[in-house]
Amino acid sequence: MFDNSVRLVGFVGKDAEVKTTKTQREFTVLSLATTASWKDKNGDGYIRRTEWHKLVAWGNLSTFAATLRKGVHLAVEGELRYREFLPKKQKKSKNGDQKIRVAEIHLWRIAKLDRAEKRDADAPVPELGTEGEDVHF
Repeated sequence: MFDNSVRLVGFVGKDAEVKTTKTQREFTVLSLATTASWKDKNGDGYIRRTEWHKLVAWGNLSTFAATLRKGVHLAVEGELRYREFLPKKQKKSKNGDQKIRVAEIHLWRIAKLDRAEKRDADAPVPELGTEGEDVHF
């Protein structure tokens, strides 16, 4: 049995970027930050490490992903894929062309974890019941 699935929870690092393939298929690219922390050897502080993940969404999921902005808290699921390419500007090397290999997570599920939007401070407070009516809990 094989399983190539990735689940991540983190924060979007920059606004979503919509791109198009050579065959005119649209897709959306996101950057997601995940952070791990642990106590240092002395136990008097914490060490933090942030990892950045490249996410790719296709089809209807791409349309939703395109609305996501920097700072949004997400839970995502997808498949880990690797892609190789030759850099556009590359210095000549003795070994010939050096391909760059990047890891991407091709998404099949996105869930926003942010709380509901904050209410405007000047907006009126909604009424819970009519005046003179007892409210029982």
